[in-house]
Amino acid sequence: MTAVVKQTSSTWTVGEAPLLLLLKLRTFIALFAVVIFFSFAATNFLNIENLLIMSRHVALNAFLAIGMTFVIVAGGIDLSVGSVVGLSGMVAGGLILHGIPLGAYTLYLSVPMVIVAALAVGVAVGAINGLLITRLNVAPFIATLGTLYVARGAALLSSDGETFPNLAGNPAYGTTGFPLLGSASVLGVPLTVWLLAIIGVIAAYVAARTPLGRQIYAIGSNERAAQLSGVRVNRVKMIVYMFSGFCASIVGLIISSELVASHPMSGETFELNAIAAAVLGGTSMSGGRGKIGGTIVGAFVIGILSDGLVMMGVSAFWQTVVKGVVIIAAVVVDQIQRRVQHRFALQRQAASGG
Repeated sequence: MTAVVKQTSSTWTVGEAPLLLLLKLRTFIALFAVVIFFSFAATNFLNIENLLIMSRHVALNAFLAIGMTFVIVAGGIDLSVGSVVGLSGMVAGGLILHGIPLGAYTLYLSVPMVIVAALAVGVAVGAINGLLITRLNVAPFIATLGTLYVARGAALLSSDGETFPNLAGNPAYGTTGFPLLGSASVLGVPLTVWLLAIIGVIAAYVAARTPLGRQIYAIGSNERAAQLSGVRVNRVKMIVYMFSGFCASIVGLIISSELVASHPMSGETFELNAIAAAVLGGTSMSGGRGKIGGTIVGAFVIGILSDGLVMMGVSAFWQTVVKGVVIIAAVVVDQIQRRVQHRFALQRQAASGG
């Protein structure tokens, strides 16, 4: 009887190991597939100029997805990031154009200070999300859905729904230079991509090599066990939501800088792209599992897919449908991978025990 079990296990291992490997590499396979497809289906897809434009778009998705990955790994969700994109851009635009009224005077901030102020807004929204979730025990979905509407409403109120145009700044007030954030290049590579590389490396290091990273994974895997082992769960959750807001603010600043204008509806539905990239990159919606590297590859898949469909002339409505299908497919494949890994572990345990 023991010999039969071993034989069954060995046969299953040989058959399932390649399947498990394919499931783990699904994001890279998807990236390779979309690149090959659009190389033939879209004219000039691999043109250098087009690749640089796509890299900027991918970077925007990746910033949001990196922050979203930490939130999801910790067992939460952040639906407010798209609205934070719009609000942060409006804060930057308002400060550059109108400054801060102080009675009979107006205080104009330098561009670095404007950037810091906009980033602070994103961190503040993240802190509000964290407080609602940790102190008032509001479900993450509901808390961030509420701040989604609040942040979007605040963005609209800041200008009565109008756009802040011409953010080139005024030399007399020392507010020039803002457009460089979204248009500058270093060694031929957009500054946005360099920023993504820096934040991506830091985020990957924090996730894989620091106590904070281990605590985030522990909370997502089993929050109660993490708390009993001494992890300050509420503090860690506050950090991940604040970081998510920080990443969203970066995107808001980059978009306003690229357009040299701020629009209150910027970032609408961007949270869908962030979730899709994170899940496609292997982040489990149940928490406790995910890698920054996989998320960035997932952002490339979503970004290339979106730009490729535009180049093919596919309707924006169909693009939304495709993104929804991608999210569903990614979650389904993730569940399949978890079941295969579980069966694989059980079979190996049975074989070693036999």
